[in-house]
Amino acid sequence: MLVNIVHFPKIKEGKDGEFRQWFADSNRAYAQHAGFIRRILLRPRESGNYVAVVEHESHETFMAMHTSSTQAELRQRAQLLFEGNPRPTFYDVVID
Repeated sequence: MLVNIVHFPKIKEGKDGEFRQWFADSNRAYAQHAGFIRRILLRPRESGNYVAVVEHESHETFMAMHTSSTQAELRQRAQLLFEGNPRPTFYDVVID
């Protein structure tokens, strides 16, 4: 299994609700892709930015989703909400 931790940049002022809606909408879209397991959004308890945890069956299924037209459309929509770019980090599950 592949896990992708995405560190989101600061959300633009007044766009938090729109960001959360985008995340929910994108989850529904990504769920249609083969190999998608789940994607959750985390908010820090104190200060900081959102983080997402993405789980996929494999790096190959993740990349198929990541290079799809679905991803391109969702990325374009999200760029209007961020002050910067998300930073992904990829992990292979060793013990489940």
